[in-house]
Amino acid sequence: MIWEVTKLRISMILSAIAILALGFALIYGILGYFFGFSNAPLLITGALAFVTIFTLLQWLFGPALIKSIYHLTEVDPTDPQYGWVYNLVQEVAMYNRMNTPKVYIANVPFPNAFAFESPIYGKNMAITLPLLRMLTPEEVKAVIGHEIGHLRHKDTELLLAVGLIPTLLYWIGYGLWWGGLLGGGGGGRNDNSGILFLIGIALIAFSFLFNLFVLFLNRMREAYADVNSAITVPNGAKNLQTALAKIVLSTDPDIIERYKKKYGQIGSMLLFSGFQINEDIPAYKVQELVEYWRNIKVSPFADIFSDHPHPAKRIQLLEKLTHTQ
Repeated sequence: MIWEVTKLRISMILSAIAILALGFALIYGILGYFFGFSNAPLLITGALAFVTIFTLLQWLFGPALIKSIYHLTEVDPTDPQYGWVYNLVQEVAMYNRMNTPKVYIANVPFPNAFAFESPIYGKNMAITLPLLRMLTPEEVKAVIGHEIGHLRHKDTELLLAVGLIPTLLYWIGYGLWWGGLLGGGGGGRNDNSGILFLIGIALIAFSFLFNLFVLFLNRMREAYADVNSAITVPNGAKNLQTALAKIVLSTDPDIIERYKKKYGQIGSMLLFSGFQINEDIPAYKVQELVEYWRNIKVSPFADIFSDHPHPAKRIQLLEKLTHTQ
């Protein structure tokens, strides 16, 4: 288990460094070529400041928007209906040696759980009503362990930092595209509006490519949160496996039958689904789906466009950790 955790942590750190280094190198090279390498740091600083301001505003005040969208209601231990949820979060927070975040119930019609934080609003965790009705308390604790992992690992800050690269590429490309369209070369060594136009389009395309890198990093981040649940919550690995299966089966009860006919990708999530859900899920179907995920071989590209690992990859990682509990 120690090796699995260490490998995942190192891979995540190296991936974040690689994305940042490659992105800044590309930006520096493009701006240096058109406007002179002595001017490139100043231009990058200006663009970075512009993008960072909006990113910081999103980080600082985003929780207010989340609370509004998800219709969040804060609960505490004295809440007569959902005080037990707060107690579960408090218990898992204790396992992780951190203060209990604010706990919210989300009145939305799909099973989900998520954590968010900012310097203004602090650490927060929300669980939707369908998820609470669908899972056992032990499974809810496993899900909480995953979300506590996001808070513990500072995932919000990590994604905001790495996400600056595709955002920078997009806006610099957008500026060059307009510069070329309007026929301005910026006074640099290559006063060629046609090249500026094409490079602008290329940078916009690169921004989408870097978003794939960010998705790759996010999948590792989600896997690391799964690991956190497995190693900090008693029986967290097994309970998170069944929780994932229930979430998928709640929106797609026929998925096992389709798997038997032909292997296909199950939409990945954490913990998120669509709007039509079935909360009454037979236990045998849950175990059958978990067992299927344990044994199938998933393509490395099955989740390339997803921000979460394919469920089978998650179950197989958790399976490695069940033997250590």
